Amino acid sequence: MANFDPSARTVLEPLSNIDLSSYSGTSLRSLAISSISDSQSLIYVGTFSGSVLLFSATTTAAAPKDAPPALDSEASRKNVSFLRSISLGDSPLETMLVLPEIGKVLVLCDGSLFLVDTLLSHSVKKLSFAKGVCAIAKSIRSSELESTSLLGISVNTLESSSASQRILQKFGGGIRANGVKTKEPLQWSEGNNVFAVVIGKRLVLVELVFGSNRLGKTDRDVDSSSGSFVILKEIHCIDGVKTIAWLNDSIIVGTINGYSLFSCVTGQSGVIFSLPDISSRPQLKLLMKEKKVLMLVDNVGIVVNEHGQPVGGSLVFRISPHSVGELSPYVVLVRNGKMELYNKRSGSCIQTLTFGGEGVGPCIVANEEGGIGKLVAVASPTKVICYCKVSSEEQIKDLLRKKNFKEAISLVEELEYEGEMSNEMLSFVHAQVGFLLLFDLHFEEAVNHFLQSETMQPSEVFPFIMRDPNRWSLLVPRNRYWGLHPPPAPLEDVVDDGLLAIQRAIFLRKAGVDTAVDDDFVLNPPTRSNLLESAIKNIIRYLEVSREKELTLSVQEGVDTLLMYLYRALNRVDDMERLASSENSCIVEELETLLDDSGHLRTLAFLYASKGMSSKALAIWRILARNYSSGLWEDPVVETDLQDGSKNIISGREIAAIEASKILEESSDQDLVLQHLGWIADINPILAVEILTSDKRVNQLLPDAVIAAIDPRKVEILQSYLQWLIEDQDSIDTQFHTLYALSLAKSAIETFEVQSVSKSPDDERLEEAKFSDFSQKSIFQSPVRERLQIFLLSSDLYDPEEVLDLIEGSELWLEKAILYRKLGQETLVLQILALKLEDSEAAEQYCAEIGRPDAYMQLLDMYLDPQNGKEPMFKAAVRLLHNHGESLDPLQVLETLFPDMPLQLASDTILRMLRARLHHHRQGQIVHNLSRAIDVDARLARLEERSRHVQINDESLCDSCHARLGTKLFAMYPDDTIVCYKVVSVVARSGED
Repeated sequence: MANFDPSARTVLEPLSNIDLSSYSGTSLRSLAISSISDSQSLIYVGTFSGSVLLFSATTTAAAPKDAPPALDSEASRKNVSFLRSISLGDSPLETMLVLPEIGKVLVLCDGSLFLVDTLLSHSVKKLSFAKGVCAIAKSIRSSELESTSLLGISVNTLESSSASQRILQKFGGGIRANGVKTKEPLQWSEGNNVFAVVIGKRLVLVELVFGSNRLGKTDRDVDSSSGSFVILKEIHCIDGVKTIAWLNDSIIVGTINGYSLFSCVTGQSGVIFSLPDISSRPQLKLLMKEKKVLMLVDNVGIVVNEHGQPVGGSLVFRISPHSVGELSPYVVLVRNGKMELYNKRSGSCIQTLTFGGEGVGPCIVANEEGGIGKLVAVASPTKVICYCKVSSEEQIKDLLRKKNFKEAISLVEELEYEGEMSNEMLSFVHAQVGFLLLFDLHFEEAVNHFLQSETMQPSEVFPFIMRDPNRWSLLVPRNRYWGLHPPPAPLEDVVDDGLLAIQRAIFLRKAGVDTAVDDDFVLNPPTRSNLLESAIKNIIRYLEVSREKELTLSVQEGVDTLLMYLYRALNRVDDMERLASSENSCIVEELETLLDDSGHLRTLAFLYASKGMSSKALAIWRILARNYSSGLWEDPVVETDLQDGSKNIISGREIAAIEASKILEESSDQDLVLQHLGWIADINPILAVEILTSDKRVNQLLPDAVIAAIDPRKVEILQSYLQWLIEDQDSIDTQFHTLYALSLAKSAIETFEVQSVSKSPDDERLEEAKFSDFSQKSIFQSPVRERLQIFLLSSDLYDPEEVLDLIEGSELWLEKAILYRKLGQETLVLQILALKLEDSEAAEQYCAEIGRPDAYMQLLDMYLDPQNGKEPMFKAAVRLLHNHGESLDPLQVLETLFPDMPLQLASDTILRMLRARLHHHRQGQIVHNLSRAIDVDARLARLEERSRHVQINDESLCDSCHARLGTKLFAMYPDDTIVCYKVVSVVARSGED
């Protein structure tokens, strides 16, 4: 496909590439295009082998949504397809003339003329005409209002005369029809198919007629579907004609020697000019739009009228073309695989396209009839490329992108000249009038027209507010009002220029010279300040309305930013605050200096925050908080009513902290968050915690950095953050768990010490006073020891030894028990639970968790022998035996019982122990026998009162009732002799009680 020159205007764009080798074995000789509808054209390819190939090209146009109504803009879908072919012989097809009004194609092949239908669907008709034709051209009239007979008599005169009178007016030689002289002159109009045919040195004027249109014939004489030539006139011509064109009454022919003009009326001829000895092949191109003829002399194109006189100057081309075409308002030239478009009026080269390399051979260009279509075909011997004309709107846009405003204005003038501008321009007229009024200093009326224009963009007023170049210079459309008003300029310049014009008008009026300046301004000149204020107010009015429209982001940014400029210019502080606090698209970089210099830091902070410039916004809020607290600025206290009827007073520094926290809660900039955490924590630690634990940010902060940045004095903030990491973020980092435990332990120790020395240790406000410095609010609802105990029990990831080292010397015994339990120090845990805390239930529960009988035995030892001068805990021991006796070894229990243990407690113990040892089906019998044993023991006790010195030997069980008790026990438990022996020994030792 084509390679485009980026420096040229894009008028044509490729449509399709046809490789002729797929359809014909020979190369191309001629080319023609015919438009059958707005979206479809037929392409005829004549080959050297005598065949005609027919292709169909389709372009479906759709105007884009933003196309100005004055332009025929289109976005095309293109398609080219092969239809059919037909053969006319073996000789090259020199020329093909499409006759769309009759649905025929006239073909010149091997000196003969053939007639085929436009769709090649019928057979070929060879016209019975003299052979040896070398050139043929159709007659073109410049006006449909008048036609001329070949005798120089107007049609109106001929129509008013009789046939005999017209014959009498003839002078010399008659007119022949098919070689036979006729008896009446012939005339034709542009609608007739009249041709000039060159045969050797004869120039024959003929008419192609069908059926009854044929002179002297009726429908019955000639088949209406076939055509025949009727010879109208013969003129002596010159030899060697290479090209021919017929315009009105003049026929211009070209030979290798030059160009000549023949009158079809008088037959007279004359030389227009001669060609140099060495020159390119002569070429003529009839320009249908202008009804002129383009004659080529090497690389120069000379436009002449019907009389052969040059008009409009010459066109100098870069190349000497092989072929010339027309695409209004351009001339199309091709040579050596390159196509160039030249503007007819200016002669400048508009576009250059390459469709083949050097040495591709002769090239041909063809355009649709009339030269006003949108399709152009160029061909090398083996390839045909179709190009479609780009819409006028797109051409203008292209010029604007390239900053070629002069060429854009020229193009608009061409469109007006060509009649391609739309009449639906109401919106554009409103905008145009508005600009004219604006430059005439009628600002209110100008904006009224702007608001009535549905197509005007707000960006068109940007140059009146800010000087170019600026951020929005490229957004300003400049393709609608060329040449109608001065270029946009800042309002100050518009006012100054307008005042100068008024001064000149006043001077000219005094000199008697009338001017276009408003009489009111001349009689009562306005002041600069009043004009400038009126201009700004009305532009503000337009921009405020424009904010409600659907605009592109870049245009909306310009509207809001420049609106803030205008508010500031009039010192409308309330409007500035309203715009800044509402949803806006201001560009902060354009406003920060303005607002900073004017002291509107609050507005600037909101703008920074809305644009994600968190660092600058936070810096301002920090300054505001510091100045409010120091009294440098008046504190804007805010009061709100609560549901209980009280008032909630929020100071200015709190408001600053709240606004800053809103930014930090969404920020993932760790350095920024930690930088401003301190001063917010000083004002409100709850806000600091909300910042650190916010789930609004995309990426969470690094815990190590956060922990390092928290003020060590802000213990509750650290604890809250660690609690959030562990509980909400499911952190399994042992470092965080240990740090949290240590922090809680330290706080618990301090709280315990404070409560110990306080007169009111139960005062719940002590902890708040200790750890919160924000009014009387505390971050936590539960006491620190409760939180510590819950964490120590729930977490397995902290270092218990490190925590234990911290609280070792404190009175946090329950916490110690939890830690020893983590370390597996069962004895220490039982000692703390049983002896320090005296929590029998917790101790027994811990034994159950251990799950070994020796744990209960160990606990029993602790109860019976607490050491450190503490009395035995018999009740706790009995409770243990009562609840878990079945888990104890009876022998060990009996060995553990102290000699001074009360008999009743011992008997209960033994009873429970024996019950645990008995099988379920003998349990009743065991209870009965033990009861009898207890009775015997009672009698022994009374006996011992009378004989205190009686000694019972462990090796003798045959004396008194002890012998009987032993006998009973051995009988009951023959397999447990050791237990029976111990029971009797215990009873004997207990006899002293």
